[in-house]
Amino acid sequence: MTWGITLIILSILAVPSLLLSKKPNAKELLDKIEPYQGWIGLVFCFWGVWGVISAILNIGWLTTHPIWWVTLLAGNLVEAVLGFLLGFGMINKLVLSKNEAAKEKALQLRAKLAPMQGKLGMLGLIVGVWMIVAYILFF
Repeated sequence: MTWGITLIILSILAVPSLLLSKKPNAKELLDKIEPYQGWIGLVFCFWGVWGVISAILNIGWLTTHPIWWVTLLAGNLVEAVLGFLLGFGMINKLVLSKNEAAKEKALQLRAKLAPMQGKLGMLGLIVGVWMIVAYILFF
């Protein structure tokens, strides 16, 4: 259930236009969070990567809880990608700054993924809600 809640929070941060259309005063909140967006993205990126690793380590669930396992894997993949997009500046500064080849590959990956951030954010909201429901129903 925690995986779904964190994915929903990250998705809301990734799709600020959706939040702004629903709540006019959300701009102030988003402006307050913006300086921390890199750290938030970095934490969620690693959280998503850990979730993917966790799903792989628990591949035995594929036979006992297949829907939950696929949901866990998909949700954490979306979370890792959204976290990467939001925390790219911080990831670039802390992790990739010493390796030019890795930095270049990360820039290319970000260029491919950035146009899809809104769609990934919407997908993240849907998958996050489904993760909570699937956890209650299937696990």
